[in-house]
Amino acid sequence: MQAGKASTCVPALPVDMSDRPSIVLGITHSQTCLVLTGRLRALREAGFHVTLISSPGPLLDRIALHEGVDHLAIPMKRGMAPLSDLVSVVRLWRALRRLRPDITEFSTPKAGLLGNLAAWLCRVPIRIYLLRGLRLETSSGVKRQILSATERLAAACAQHVVCNSESLRAKALALRVAASGKLKLLGDGSSNGVDVERFSPGSTDVRKRLGLPSNAAVVGFVGRLTRDKGVPELIAAFDHVLKAAPDTRLLLVGWFDDSEDALSQDLRAYIDRHPRIVRTGFVADTAPYYRAMDVMVLPTWREGFPNVVLEAAATAIPVIATLATGSRDAVLPEVTGLLIPPGYPEAITEAVLQLLRDPERRRRMGTAARARVSELFVNERVLGLTVALYKSLLMEPLGTDAAALAKAAAAVEG
Repeated sequence: MQAGKASTCVPALPVDMSDRPSIVLGITHSQTCLVLTGRLRALREAGFHVTLISSPGPLLDRIALHEGVDHLAIPMKRGMAPLSDLVSVVRLWRALRRLRPDITEFSTPKAGLLGNLAAWLCRVPIRIYLLRGLRLETSSGVKRQILSATERLAAACAQHVVCNSESLRAKALALRVAASGKLKLLGDGSSNGVDVERFSPGSTDVRKRLGLPSNAAVVGFVGRLTRDKGVPELIAAFDHVLKAAPDTRLLLVGWFDDSEDALSQDLRAYIDRHPRIVRTGFVADTAPYYRAMDVMVLPTWREGFPNVVLEAAATAIPVIATLATGSRDAVLPEVTGLLIPPGYPEAITEAVLQLLRDPERRRRMGTAARARVSELFVNERVLGLTVALYKSLLMEPLGTDAAALAKAAAAVEG
């Protein structure tokens, strides 16, 4: 059996609607529902009754409808808000008491803490903390101590901590978020994988629509425009790139996120008035935008496992990413792209100019990147591992994690 395909030997769950096991997936902000596209559907099609919980917002309704699952809006604040958090925990506890799920999977920092705490209070039989990244990595002082304590509490309330990448698992272990036996990695990482049919090389009208010259080199970025994503360094580097390659354009496919690591108003204004920078704002379907790029850059300070790197790779676009946690797992250096240290605009400048000046090298890297994604990170494989693990946990709720993981891997890999 090919590595990228899910096996049909995973045991089927009951067909009777009333007998279907119930799973609740929770995240903090409705916009993050986008990262659950495909995951919700895969669980539903595998026989689970799926309920999605997040703060209210149009994307919660839209994604739940698109994936064919139930949803529930419970406000949760991203930042530190003790009184508001207490109210959220009570609301989550009430919801879980009513839903009586067999499994909960909470992820993102605030939902990970509040949701896992509520699930523990409700004694949900199987509690999963999906660790998508560690915000504490870019914090310091008292704030870092608080975030460290909350991560450990979230992990303590869960029975299984599924990490998004190998380097994230290693970092969580080093920071004593949880014991080694509780920290798990499925396959080669990623929570969703990528749809290699949707994200694929091809033509696009994005350049024409955005006024990007057809012969100009386009450096791309996809994601939230924040400090932790390395946007300040990217902007500084791009101004140096322009000195060597004046016709280059920077395509920012993302939005100014009002999070704790938000960009300053001055930098936002500079980006929007820059004659060589195009900012799209939030884009629901990013696939055509990758095809308009020659190189993608993700100068992030921290990740779990960046989906945007997989999407660019599937589109045969070489990626410049950083050696930060999670980010370094997504690129094979000198094969599918380049890895640089975070926080150095000069490193971004050098890497971008290297690739822009060598079209054949870009082509080879893009071809290798798509091949790697198709082998290891196609969504059928990644989601198949998740489904198989959760079914194994249902069948042997008192068994060992190692046994469940082994059965999940054997079921999907064939």
